Amino acid sequence: MREPTIFELSSTGRTGVTFPEPEVPLTELPQEFARARLPFPEISEMGVVRHFTRLSQKNYAVDLGLYPLGSCTMKYNPKINEVTCRYPGFANTHPLQPEDTVQGNLYLMYTLQQWLAEIGGFADATLEPAAGAQGELVGTMIIHKYHRDRGDHQRTRILIPDSAHGTNPASSAMLGFDPIQLPSDERGNVDLEALKALCDDTLAGLMFTNPNTLGLFDENTAEVIRIVHEAGGLVYGDGANMNALLGVFKPGECGIDVMHYNLHKTFSTPHGGGGPGSGPVMVCEKLVDYLPDPHVIMTDPGDDETPPTYGFARPEKSIGRVKAFHGHFGVLVRAFTYIAMLGQEGLRDVAEKAVLNANYLQEKLKGAYKN
Repeated sequence: MREPTIFELSSTGRTGVTFPEPEVPLTELPQEFARARLPFPEISEMGVVRHFTRLSQKNYAVDLGLYPLGSCTMKYNPKINEVTCRYPGFANTHPLQPEDTVQGNLYLMYTLQQWLAEIGGFADATLEPAAGAQGELVGTMIIHKYHRDRGDHQRTRILIPDSAHGTNPASSAMLGFDPIQLPSDERGNVDLEALKALCDDTLAGLMFTNPNTLGLFDENTAEVIRIVHEAGGLVYGDGANMNALLGVFKPGECGIDVMHYNLHKTFSTPHGGGGPGSGPVMVCEKLVDYLPDPHVIMTDPGDDETPPTYGFARPEKSIGRVKAFHGHFGVLVRAFTYIAMLGQEGLRDVAEKAVLNANYLQEKLKGAYKN
């Protein structure tokens, strides 16, 4: 049965709110602010409360079921995340405050950088990018600047497997690279012979989604990375499906040079309805100096009597600022909380259960879809 609109519930003469007698003289609003001609409904206060309460009970919520949002493979959003990101010290601070007044915020950001780098096997990370697509762009900006600094101006091609994330071609093209499609073999891996044929001194890099959009971990990952590196290219890792690898595989230790995470996919922050997201980028040691500005650093390690202090610094060869202020801070607090609550063993358990559940659903759906 259709829910009546608040206009249909309206009845002439009803009042939704009664204001107390004013303690100051009344003043007429200027005519341009008058809304007498707008068709506001006339409904009692209780009617308003009941109407919107009924509507709220129709909402889909974490209390009612899981969030099946495509490659957002894990949409469990514990309420503790929402509690911590609303702490006054986080929610009521301003990005232009002096650094000495937001040391707690800076500690959280610095620690989250370290955690995200460690989880992926990288040297350092930036928290600025607003979402995964911007993380891709930042990764390709770093690759672009790295080659230009070395005088490799002929490196203009980015290889993109046909099983990669769909935004990869756009991210590379925005930097002036030529995106080249790389075919898959019959098992869904990168075709090694096609890769070798495309690797020469014009290669800037490879954008590698692993596990790929077929849901497969590339069996030739180490060989793919070796071939690209031998040709002088860099390997960008798309971390959209990192949920399957937590605590099991570190892309950076396998040779991935730069990679983004989607905090709203892997590290439990709400993303339904379009946002907000967060796309931190991790880099290997030789790319640390190219991270965006500003970057959170520990300015003084402290001692037994004095706590460490934190601040912002500009990396030596930085690609510059990529986001207003310091990223989506509320999302960072949620991700920090989630990682802190789970710990090392808990993160691995997330990956193992994610893979188990995916294989269970695959088995249940066999025969339901045609190839």
